[in-house]
Amino acid sequence: MEIKGRVVLITGGAVRVGGVISRTLAERGAKVIVHYFNSQEAAKKLVTAIRNFGGDAIAVRADVSKSGDVKRMVDESQKVFGRIDVLINNAAVFYRTPFPDISDSDWRHFLDVNLSGAFYCAREVAKLMLQQRSGKIINIADVSGINPWPGYIPYSVAKGGLITLTKALAKALAPHIMVNCIVPGPVLLSDCSTEEEKQQMVASTLLQRIGSPQDIANTVAFLIEGSDFITGAIIPVDGGKLIR
Repeated sequence: MEIKGRVVLITGGAVRVGGVISRTLAERGAKVIVHYFNSQEAAKKLVTAIRNFGGDAIAVRADVSKSGDVKRMVDESQKVFGRIDVLINNAAVFYRTPFPDISDSDWRHFLDVNLSGAFYCAREVAKLMLQQRSGKIINIADVSGINPWPGYIPYSVAKGGLITLTKALAKALAPHIMVNCIVPGPVLLSDCSTEEEKQQMVASTLLQRIGSPQDIANTVAFLIEGSDFITGAIIPVDGGKLIR
């Protein structure tokens, strides 16, 4: 599948890793749907920037934890572009949740956004893709979905569920829709990371450095354009962190 001319929906596509994915695909000629929830200003700026270099993009707001919102987002996107060729489930929440002081609302919030949100998006977009008899779904998980972090249990569980969801969807949607999962390692520090935490992240990788959001965007581009014979794959982009 060529990227140029394809319609791509990126959830959480306005900022951080999602913003880099949106811009990278737009630069390669994709028509980009930038989903956002809270980052309205960033989404508008990104769409303007894409249009300024000759790309095609729209911004759509939705709460991916609500199936009705997801359906509306997909319907609006279809009205503008007529189809969706690629879905990238990137939207997520992330913050520390020490055990056993995890609240019920925190538990539900992580599962609702990070796992159910991806399910709702895949379910709605797959309906279009099945009609088209083609499509690709790319889920963005995390190394914690494979090797859980005790201080981030709801986040880790949700990302682990996303990895399993990837495999299940790959089976359910074959042969016309390919579903894969990227598992990032340390590619972007949080705004509150200390120098000590940064050094710990560096030391946790075989490559002894932190990656970048561009590493994830490049992997997304490869899964779209580099091969049409990959489905159900779980691809770590982690500098060797998982095997260290």
